[in-house]
Amino acid sequence: MHYIQSTLLALVLGASISCDNRSDGAIQHADVADSTPASEAAVDSVPAPEPTPEIPDISYTFYQKKEWLGLKDSFEGAQHLDILIAINRTDSAHIKRLDSILVPNRYDLPLHAYLPFPQEVSLLKDVKKIIIFSNPTQTFAAYENGKLVRQGQTNMGKKATPTPPKLYFCNWKARRTTSTVNSSWILNWNFNVSNFGGIGFHQYALPGYPASHSCMRLQEADAYFLYHWAEQWILKGDAELAKGTPVLVHGQYPFGSPRPWYALVDDPQALSLNQDSLRNMLEPHLPEILKQQQRRDSVMAERNAIAAVQDTEASTP
Repeated sequence: MHYIQSTLLALVLGASISCDNRSDGAIQHADVADSTPASEAAVDSVPAPEPTPEIPDISYTFYQKKEWLGLKDSFEGAQHLDILIAINRTDSAHIKRLDSILVPNRYDLPLHAYLPFPQEVSLLKDVKKIIIFSNPTQTFAAYENGKLVRQGQTNMGKKATPTPPKLYFCNWKARRTTSTVNSSWILNWNFNVSNFGGIGFHQYALPGYPASHSCMRLQEADAYFLYHWAEQWILKGDAELAKGTPVLVHGQYPFGSPRPWYALVDDPQALSLNQDSLRNMLEPHLPEILKQQQRRDSVMAERNAIAAVQDTEASTP
């Protein structure tokens, strides 16, 4: 067993690799004939089942702190550090502080293979942009028209101040701001989703478990991406004309129980989200998401029409 663990960890340690090196790249934005018998038409109209995605052959094991600290004083410069910290829901500064770490048997797959969200969600094909935060798995995913554009780890609200599961929409954002709870907390790449609740997503320390005052903490690279990718609300004075990108916070974290990703040791697919589970998660909110999307499109179309008239008038001699 010691030999196997040492071999696994040897894969981890080596030449440096940036934690920003993501594999999840950005995404650029039959009728039955009348002569067909009713019985045949009923058969023909049944939609073909969605293809089952290929499940990668991944397994996980634990390393106790004394085992891996004995091989290297820290994880600075470790190969595949982006995968290790994602699996353990932490960041490069905190992984060395964990009592034990979860290690995969292979590192040759893209990052999304080690995280629960699928690359495509058919139910979201008409939704231009959405961000989903999962309390149970402490992960997030961003989709454009149902295609995954970003996925990663997050640390959400602690037991005393959990992140309430509900549908939010992006409001205002700030490159750098201070927390309204504690002025010593500096929030980089902050995007607010609850104007009066003080909830948002931003860069902050990821200790490897829910630790925030209800916000969704992210690595800097992920916070930077979402800061520029998501859309703010549209205001006219103090009136809200349209909401920003929808943000769905789902589920409850099982405080008092082992961290959910520890279950990956016994079942590597324990946290994976399939189309059915995502449908149950998203369907109740889909009408409101599409309603607000249509409202935003109308506001933008009106603004573009006014701008076009103004440009024409300005160019007329």
